[in-house]
Amino acid sequence: MAGTSPITARAVQGDTVDMICQRHLGTTAGGVIEATLAANPGLAALGPVLPAGTTIKLIPQSTTADESVKLWD
Repeated sequence: MAGTSPITARAVQGDTVDMICQRHLGTTAGGVIEATLAANPGLAALGPVLPAGTTIKLIPQSTTADESVKLWD
């Protein structure tokens, strides 16, 4: 997703930052939650469950090729 524009999302009842990142970006790995919190000053102060209607800017992170791990020779 390198070079993609920020995505604007709106929280629904019971949403957390993790849930919104998973729903819109497809992952919570690779620093997306940290980037989301950095792009939205004051978001963490709203608490773990966001108020419904909260607008959030999501920052897609660049993805790398899938890594595979060889468990046995």
